[in-house]
Amino acid sequence: MTQHFVIIGAGECGGRAALSLRERGFTGTLTLIGSESLAPYERPPLSKDGILLAAGPKFVAEADDFASRGIILRLGVSVTAIDRGSKSVSISDGTVLAYDKLLLATGARPREFPALPSHGKRIRTLRSHADAMEIRTFLGPGRKMAMIGGGFIGLELAASARRLGTAVTLIEGLPRILSRGVPPEIAAAVASRHRAEGVDILCNARIAGIDDTGDGVRVLLEDGSAIEADILVVGIGSVPNTEIAAAAGLAVDNGIAVDIHLQTSYPDVYAAGDCCSFPSDHYGGRRIRLESWRSAQEQALLAAANMMGAKEALSAVPWFWSDQYDFTLQVAGLADGAATTVRRDLSSEAFILFHLAEDGRLLAASGIGPGNAIARDIRLAEMLIGAGRHPDPKALAAPEVKLKQLLAA
Repeated sequence: MTQHFVIIGAGECGGRAALSLRERGFTGTLTLIGSESLAPYERPPLSKDGILLAAGPKFVAEADDFASRGIILRLGVSVTAIDRGSKSVSISDGTVLAYDKLLLATGARPREFPALPSHGKRIRTLRSHADAMEIRTFLGPGRKMAMIGGGFIGLELAASARRLGTAVTLIEGLPRILSRGVPPEIAAAVASRHRAEGVDILCNARIAGIDDTGDGVRVLLEDGSAIEADILVVGIGSVPNTEIAAAAGLAVDNGIAVDIHLQTSYPDVYAAGDCCSFPSDHYGGRRIRLESWRSAQEQALLAAANMMGAKEALSAVPWFWSDQYDFTLQVAGLADGAATTVRRDLSSEAFILFHLAEDGRLLAASGIGPGNAIARDIRLAEMLIGAGRHPDPKALAAPEVKLKQLLAA
């Protein structure tokens, strides 16, 4: 009998999983369901060229490419329920699809700011191409943008807005920007560059109220000051879309809980991408959830393989990156629990920090520099982390010592 595989979520992860299933020889019926009307596209460009150039989406593949591979795209609809007993999904247009295997690639949604007034045109979050296009209409010379959140999204949007001539005030409630997963030295370098570009960064800022007047937005701070802007963008993290999974009785733990094969607590149901959490062998089995472009791609391919019975295990080291102005920030691994940090200066503008456990094992590496100045060394550090190496700290600090030598040692 012909099998039917269903994928819920037509983003980067879901789209690549569908294509990979066909590339691996799956010949059954394959349905990809997405709530947006667009074919799967990449999200990282939204805060960069998507804003700067008002560019169209960078598609994972065109709708015709999916059709040519026999992949049924059900776009502009959402799944309302999963019935594990009958192995079927109910769709918002009233149809019900039976499945043999199911992949949840439902992604994540922007975290809402507490007590935020109802979203008007001038209070926005960024998740979709439509969001980016709406934000873009409020940017340009003589315009003002207020940004709540000093993480990657907030800073990338700030950089893009400044390059368009927009005045930017960035509001961060914590003592520094990039407090999640980025060491203070690199965060300080990023903050310095943004301030040099004219971004007003307010840390330890507490918001007392937000007024959407229709003609603008007014952000009131607890110190009595006020920020007037043409648009307010909220970028304070994301929340995994787990509601459908939880309602179906699947285990949820900071995301849909999966094992090292991306299988959920129920047979024949898998999850991948931003929506799932998994145990990491690199960090003592600690359950983590990753929100990154590369992770979505890697897990898509792994899920496709395992849906076809491969039983391949997750092995990738967490990796994140951000482009702002002409510099790139990259992080490989997780630095939580590091006992020692070693700095390697590559130039006057580029450096890498290596984070070592108490026993000397390399846990993470973080770097910043113009263009691709740090890319090669971060990639090699990622390989050292994956191999569980205990490199000599003096060698890590010496730029004349090639990391490739440490990997081969």
